[in-house]
Amino acid sequence: MIILFNRKRIICIAVVIAVVLLIVVVCFMLFGQAKMVNSAEGEEQDLIKWVDFNVSYQALDYAIKLDIKYHDSPTPMSFIDLLAYIAAKNGNNFKKFKTSHLDLVADQIKNGKTIEELTAGLKYYDYYHEAFTAALSGLVGAYEIEVKDETSKTGKRWERKYGIKAFSPFAKGFYYNDFDDFGVSRSYGFDRRHLGHDMMGSVGTPIMAVEGGVVEALGWNQYGGWRIGIRSHDTKRYYYYAHLRKDFPYNKSLEVGSVVKPGDVIGYLGRTGYSIKENVNNIRQAHLHIGLQLIFDESQKECNNEIWIDIYPITRLLYRNKSEVVKDPETKEYHRVYDIREIVEE
Repeated sequence: MIILFNRKRIICIAVVIAVVLLIVVVCFMLFGQAKMVNSAEGEEQDLIKWVDFNVSYQALDYAIKLDIKYHDSPTPMSFIDLLAYIAAKNGNNFKKFKTSHLDLVADQIKNGKTIEELTAGLKYYDYYHEAFTAALSGLVGAYEIEVKDETSKTGKRWERKYGIKAFSPFAKGFYYNDFDDFGVSRSYGFDRRHLGHDMMGSVGTPIMAVEGGVVEALGWNQYGGWRIGIRSHDTKRYYYYAHLRKDFPYNKSLEVGSVVKPGDVIGYLGRTGYSIKENVNNIRQAHLHIGLQLIFDESQKECNNEIWIDIYPITRLLYRNKSEVVKDPETKEYHRVYDIREIVEE
């Protein structure tokens, strides 16, 4: 009996050990497969899922001025590099920003320091650089634009420039009033935060593309009324223009898939929206709602965790860069006066 009991005990122990080993092997295989899947899908775990865009107008404006000033110098400096450096240094708090903060960085670069040397050891620099690149890379660059030239047969000539190549969403000569309203409460349909910026103006005001891109959405939305969605060429930014005019909301040439240039007329300000029924004016105050969504991966385009940032500092910056328009008396359409060509620098 004693011998039989020991044999049973040995068999039970062996079975337990075998089961444990099997579980370990299965877990190891699953873990390895998960690592392979993550590797195959790219750096999904490192995907930016939230951006708290706190860059002030003052910091944005001054960083761009430094970028433009030193663009053709022996020590060029990117405004995005500068802003990411400041954000990493100050914990993304721009409330106490002073231009001297950027002057100090610029002086170090002029004296031979590289941005890599200056940011070595800054834990969150790479994060801010990627986030700010997604948000701001369409604002500044090289381009050619038509300018007035009375000696030319066409009255215009092309001029190459480097600087702000994006435009205010309001055409030149059309005015608006606004304030930083990002994040305030909204109640139509359900309680929610305002994830855009409202610019109050007159019905029929020509609305311009802030930067070049491809039309992804064109039509009625219960909340935004007649609206247009335009994706930037690098796919990182989605501009949302809403509450466009009843009966005549868009540039008639536009359709989904159309390519637009910065400063093109895309539609007309109105007060449509807040209705399931199309072409209804349910907005009390005529205004443009403009939103800016950041997209690091296509899974973020339409989901419960979309990344919308405060575009107010950008619209404030672009106030001085408005596209001039002229009205066609026959079609009633507005068109830009001076064309633009973007340049990709090597």
